[in-house]
Amino acid sequence: MIDAEQLRKLYIMGDSEVHALDGVDLHVESGEFVSLTGPSGSGKSTLMHIFGCLDRPTSGVLRFNGQIISDLNDKQLARTRNQHIGFVFQTFNLINRTTALDNVMVPLIYTRKSFARKTAMEALERVGLAKRAKHKPGEMSGGECQRAAIARAIVNKPQLILADEPTGNLDSKNGEQIMRIFHELHAAGITIVLVTHEMDIAAQADRMIQMRDGRIIEDRTIDDDRREELMSVTHDVQARAFRAKLSHKTDPTINGPLRTPDVR
Repeated sequence: MIDAEQLRKLYIMGDSEVHALDGVDLHVESGEFVSLTGPSGSGKSTLMHIFGCLDRPTSGVLRFNGQIISDLNDKQLARTRNQHIGFVFQTFNLINRTTALDNVMVPLIYTRKSFARKTAMEALERVGLAKRAKHKPGEMSGGECQRAAIARAIVNKPQLILADEPTGNLDSKNGEQIMRIFHELHAAGITIVLVTHEMDIAAQADRMIQMRDGRIIEDRTIDDDRREELMSVTHDVQARAFRAKLSHKTDPTINGPLRTPDVR
């Protein structure tokens, strides 16, 4: 589905050059569940934006379903985004003044599809949010807003879903619920590329790609043993951080900020 060859993205910041991507080669098969992880500034979100036709690389070749993306004009790029790709963002990107149902209908309006309301309601039902269809984002919880955003992402039946930190603004319970939906979508045949800095989230994919300084430093399949290892390490770090936080609150001899180990 996705073929990237020597992708580079260069930004000019005053007198400095910032290499957000520095020669990325990557192939994603149809039906894969891939996680992109790495520290802030590693290039993972830039790569996702280029995969989603939201941005163009400075150099290199990107193919989507065999089509060279750089050959497309802006209108063709917009059509590719709308018809083939669904987006889910950390901040939901919902329109606050409209209902969940109207938010989900937005991609259908752009393509002028008939039965838009019925199709949007079916998408809300798929994520378990039909009863909140008439509620606005300000009347819903963070988890519900993210489910509405996922419904909007799948309403056009995309081949690919790109998710940028989809659990980043959620507590663990809502995060688990969102990940269950992604697993269900993947089981239905949708290709998923998920950007995250949370190792226990990244470990739920079938393949994990780690980035640093605009380059891929590791690309490996996640088997059950590796998944269990990564998730157990993450949970152990979280438990130690919680215990340290409690000690910091109750022990007056402890000073200074809590330092949580970096497991990325």
